Formats: sequence, C-alpha cells, structure tokens
Amino acid sequence: MLCALGASVCFGTATVLQAIAARAAGPGTEPSGTASGVDAALFLRAVREWRYLAGLALDGVGFVLQIAALRSLPIYTVGAALAASLAVTAVVAAWLLGVRLSGIEWGAVAVVCAGLAMLGLASGEEGDRAGSTALKYAMLGTAFAVLLVGALAGRLPGRGRALALGLGAGFGFGVVEVSVRLIDGLTPSVFLTGPAVYALLLGGGAAFLLLTSALQRGSVTTATAGLVVGETVGPAVVGVVWLGDRTREGLAWLAVLGFAVAVAGALALARFGEAPADDGAKAEPGTL
Repeated sequence: MLCALGASVCFGTATVLQAIAARAAGPGTEPSGTASGVDAALFLRAVREWRYLAGLALDGVGFVLQIAALRSLPIYTVGAALAASLAVTAVVAAWLLGVRLSGIEWGAVAVVCAGLAMLGLASGEEGDRAGSTALKYAMLGTAFAVLLVGALAGRLPGRGRALALGLGAGFGFGVVEVSVRLIDGLTPSVFLTGPAVYALLLGGGAAFLLLTSALQRGSVTTATAGLVVGETVGPAVVGVVWLGDRTREGLAWLAVLGFAVAVAGALALARFGEAPADDGAKAEPGTL
C-alpha cells in the first residue's frame, strides 16, 4: 500500500510539471478538425522543457512503485490509489503555483483520502489465478485499439475529442495495470515472446501519447474524467473476475464503498488533470 501511495505522489507531482511543459510546447501545425489525436511531435517539443523531463523522472519512479504494488495488492486497490494522484496534483498546484482550491475541492481531497483508507482496511492479497493466454492476447489487442482510438480522436469535435483521448489513455494505463500481473517471470524468453510484455509496452506508450495530446488539445476536465474511469473500472473488473482478486473476509462492502468514494473524489478534482499554463497564474476555484 505504501508503494501504491508513493506512486500516486510521484504521478500527481509529475502532472503539474508535464502539463505546464505541454502547454509551453505549443500546438501542432495540423488543423484541429483533421489532426490525429496522437501528436508525437508535441512530445518531441515537450521534452525540451526541463519540467517535462523532471516529470518523466518522477513517472519512472512512480512506475517502479506501481509494479511493486501490483505484485502484492489487488488491481482495484492500486487503480484507486493511482486515480488519487489527482488529489496530490491539486495539493501540489495549491502549494507551488498558488492555485486556490474551493472548499468543495478541499473536501474532495479529504474524500479521496477516506476512500483509500477504507480500501486499505478491506483489501486482501492479490488474486492467485494465473492469467490465461487468451487474456494476455486480449490485453495486446486492447493496446492496439488504444492506438486506433488516438488516430480517430482528432476527427471528433472538441469535447468528444477530449473524452476519447482521455478514455483511450485510461484504457492504455489499464492495460499496463493488468499486464503487470500477467507477466509470468523475468526470464529472457518471457520478455522476448510474452504477449503481456508487449501489451504493457504498447499500452503504456500509447496511453502516454494520448494523455499528452489530451492535455494540450481539449477540455482538461473532460479528458481527465475519462482517464480516471478508464484506468480504474475496467482493470478492477478484470482483476476480480479473471485473476481472483478478493477482499478480507466480510469486508467486500467496505472495499466497494472505498473504491467508489476514492474514484468519485478523484472525478471531482478532474480539473487538476492539468496545472495552469503560467507558473504564476492564479486559478479561481472551479475554473480551468
């Protein structure tokens, strides 16, 4: 659980740094109505910003902590903890950038913490079922589908594009969460031939590109809400139904409640999927 919370802190802080850098990188040259949702050129421009590189370093640390958590905890617990990174982002933005949080938003931060506390009390150990070969290839197919979503998203109108990019990124990160559990070992043969390894790499890379494009191109609140739903609900269902994730005896109701409360609190903080573009900007409560 400490690893899951540590990953949340890393990802939440990285979001503040990366979002500022993504906006500073500027838009691409393609028309917004026809451009692909995946803007690889945007990533190349963003990595010239030191804040983006610092965010990438934090993402790397967070990813290692996420893997450690997923090898010990149910997917639903880790997914909710990662969604809680929005609460971290809100607090970091208030501290470093002078963003003003409304009373409701501070309440949402407290709600996220309460939900995670409930999950921590109710979570059992990770499921003992080995993922089938069909599930591994299903994750690989989902990763390819995430890329397809990105390619088609640029043709949608503003909010539809933001939602598609956010959901696509969420499903991509969800593929990563499930694939970590499906990797059978650390032998060279597994890394060279295992479909779960390729699903993890492709899903994570595609999700990262879609998320970067979503932060720069559309409504942050819409995109982030899609991200939270995509990376929590689907992987949690896969963990319970196909991988045997369970709760402590008699505490299933507390786990369900904690998951719902944590995700709801994260959705209430969706505007913090991106920090203000200007370091010194003061955002009014409830605005983008």
